[in-house]
Amino acid sequence: MTTVPTITFHDGRTIPQLGYGVWQVENDVAADVVEQALRAGYRHIDTAAAYRNEEGVGRAIRASGVPREDIFITTKLWNQDQGYESALAALDASLEKLGTDYVDLYLIHWASPQRGTYLDSWKALVELQKQGKAKSIGVSNFPAEQLEEIIEATGVAPAIHQIELHPYFQQGELRAVDAKHEIVTESWSPLGQGGGELEDPVITEIAEKHGVEAGQVIIAWHLANGLVVIPKSETPSRIVSNFRSADLELSTDEVERINGLDRSPEGRQGADPANPGF
Repeated sequence: MTTVPTITFHDGRTIPQLGYGVWQVENDVAADVVEQALRAGYRHIDTAAAYRNEEGVGRAIRASGVPREDIFITTKLWNQDQGYESALAALDASLEKLGTDYVDLYLIHWASPQRGTYLDSWKALVELQKQGKAKSIGVSNFPAEQLEEIIEATGVAPAIHQIELHPYFQQGELRAVDAKHEIVTESWSPLGQGGGELEDPVITEIAEKHGVEAGQVIIAWHLANGLVVIPKSETPSRIVSNFRSADLELSTDEVERINGLDRSPEGRQGADPANPGF
């Protein structure tokens, strides 16, 4: 039976290191695939207001029969809802769609520096944690400058920082900033976005040696590096195989070989958090 390790936040709470992401999953589809993921053994589901599938996620959780307290739910504050009062209201709206009275983790989705509202938003998240509506709070897609600013202004460091991270874009400098503040780093688009990692000779050779898929090797690499990872798939067999990546133990040499594939900063495939354009 596959056992997913947990990581402890600086606030004392824990997060399953391997989760199921639902970015670009339609609301009606989410109700089905999230239930499949829960049946496969996932207990960590990552959604966001901007994904427009929180209702589907909520339906899946209720239909699964898995107790709410056994499922770790993450959702995120979208850019247009940033600001103190609007962030408070945004989480209430997400909770209603999810059908729960709390989330395990609430993130600011993007710093979106040009808006100038990320600090007020972070202050709202600090309040939401005090209220118990968000058990833990964190950020996503924050440049180091904005990350340092919110910590300095409030004295509260995010529990986690979710960023684009995959073998061709390993974010060493930002991970070091996270580590300095005891912030857990979480990888989105962990397999890349069609950038070629799944066909990379180093990864395919390791996969062949272990008799597994290339994607499983990459997920196991994230886990070996102490990262939280949230692969997404709507394919039933892939949902299962991604979860079973937690069973794959890479050697130190294999991890180092994949570490050597880094192409930062050119390896970025998504938007730049310093200037995302939205």
